[in-house]
Amino acid sequence: MKFLFDLLPVIFFYGAFKYSKAHSDWAAQLATDWLGFMVSGGVVGPQEAPTILATVVVVIAIALQVVWLKARKEPVPKVLLVGLALAVVFGGLTIWFHSPTFIKWKFSIFYWLLSAALLLGQLVWKRNLLKTMLGGELELPTPLWNRLNAAWIVFFVAMGLLNIYVAYNYSEDAWFNFKMFISTALMFLFMLGQGVFIWRHLPHESKQGS
Repeated sequence: MKFLFDLLPVIFFYGAFKYSKAHSDWAAQLATDWLGFMVSGGVVGPQEAPTILATVVVVIAIALQVVWLKARKEPVPKVLLVGLALAVVFGGLTIWFHSPTFIKWKFSIFYWLLSAALLLGQLVWKRNLLKTMLGGELELPTPLWNRLNAAWIVFFVAMGLLNIYVAYNYSEDAWFNFKMFISTALMFLFMLGQGVFIWRHLPHESKQGS
């Protein structure tokens, strides 16, 4: 359920782009009427409108996630707040400059910030942040926590690089498809692999109780 909740902004991002792409003239008029004051020159063309509207949608979707958690008096993960800040900054640049480049970079920078946090936590603060988040639920030896942490660091770096590669070597439509399907599938498969790795190294008593 949490995975679906985390995925909602990407789903809305993709859906808004595809719908706007199929109705580009309508999208251009809507973006000009409602976002013209935020756009350099005040006019949005049919080619830029789908990405601009999708960018607005993803910012709103992430903001609503924060509001939803606060309304339910649940803790708001710092990762979500960082994602919102990046979406606002890079989304704003995308809207002002009529360019999808900034929102594409947002996703890579987000991955790399996560990777940097895990790395700095291990090397500088001598804290395994992954263990801090999950240690209350799992009992694993420290070397295994370190291996899991290293795997996430490498994965996030690789995802950021892959995102940029697709952004600069394929069409905008291909990049949106990558973000919605391939990126999501890679994340799911990686998490599944991590789950199998953890299960194999759980104490025997924990396996019996599962």
